[in-house]
Amino acid sequence: MARIDSEPRVWSVGALCLAIADTLNARFNPVTVKGEVSGFSRAASGHCYFNLKDDSGQIRCAMFKRAASALNFSPRDGELVEVRGKLGVYEARGDLQLVVETMQKAGQGDLFAQFIKLKATLEAEGIFEASRKKGIPAQPRAIGLITSLGAAALHDVVTALQRRVPHIPVILAPASVQGANAPLELLQSLQKLVDWHHKSTAIDVILMVRGGGAIEDLWAFNDETLVRAVASCPIPIISGVGHETDFTLTDFAADLRAPTPTAAAEMVATERAQLMGDLLLMQRELAEALSASVNRMSQRLDRVANRLGRPSNRLNDQKSKLIRMGQLLQYALKSQVQQQKQGLLKVSESLPRVLQQGVEKRQQLIQHMGTRLGLLDPHLVLERGYAWLTDEAGHALTHAHDFQPAQNVTATLADGQVQLKVK
Repeated sequence: MARIDSEPRVWSVGALCLAIADTLNARFNPVTVKGEVSGFSRAASGHCYFNLKDDSGQIRCAMFKRAASALNFSPRDGELVEVRGKLGVYEARGDLQLVVETMQKAGQGDLFAQFIKLKATLEAEGIFEASRKKGIPAQPRAIGLITSLGAAALHDVVTALQRRVPHIPVILAPASVQGANAPLELLQSLQKLVDWHHKSTAIDVILMVRGGGAIEDLWAFNDETLVRAVASCPIPIISGVGHETDFTLTDFAADLRAPTPTAAAEMVATERAQLMGDLLLMQRELAEALSASVNRMSQRLDRVANRLGRPSNRLNDQKSKLIRMGQLLQYALKSQVQQQKQGLLKVSESLPRVLQQGVEKRQQLIQHMGTRLGLLDPHLVLERGYAWLTDEAGHALTHAHDFQPAQNVTATLADGQVQLKVK
């Protein structure tokens, strides 16, 4: 609780600056400001310093190297921009200062957001795929050109083409390259060139060009319908819109992007002097190849002529070869007949011996089988003292229970039979 009789606080300069800075930070920061650039400078350190002003005031601004390196354009005095940053006090001078963190051209924010959104949509559909892009012909039969009649790009492109390829016809389809009507006019011009290609002169490549400018100046080339038409065009398209740092959606959809309109013309216009040099080199290489081929064929003809000689000599060689082949054939036939005779003679000489050996083998086999059969003769068993007993019906009696009392039995011995009676 402050005392009524207390003395007012005495601030040091530095403390007062810090207090003001804290108050500004709590009350305003971060802050977005729109104004005109004035006194813009970039120090050797990379930091940028400028004033931001309008009709009723101005404020000192500083943009340090890290934030300045993210700029996608070079700010110029008099340019209307939007900046976002933090208010503070530069204690060394006691000046109010805005430390800028981001900067964009005024009005660019909404357009850039639309650009990013549409680019993402088309990219997801594959409109910008490299695989669907067509090749640019090295020697087009005719070149289509779409630009404004009042554009500096027209003069640049025509001058480059006239200097490099005056022999190639250029078909101009003029269209507005800026403003509300530009997208429709660009579409109509593109369709005219396609129709011309099918009905009259074959156009092998189309240049769609204009000079640089702010994003709103180039916005016609971000029109979705135009971008899709460029992507689906049957004729290869080179987009040369803006300067090297400018990008539009037609750049991504085109078959090739050129950094400037003049560069677009140079991409399809190989200089006539270079073409003539290439032609002379090809002529010399062709002549050397033709001469080498003639020499090889001449040598081959000489070798064939040496091998062929006179036709009569060739015929005599063939006759001699035929006679030798006949003699060899007769000798081969005689030799084969002689071999056949000798074979038959050997067979006739060896046949009786083979037959005799076969008879002897058969006799030995019969004798061996007779011996084995004799061993099975029952009389041989009877000679060892055995007898063969049968009843009156001639049945063999082999077991004791086969016999009956008073039964007549015949005993066959080795030398005859004996009649027996069972007791």
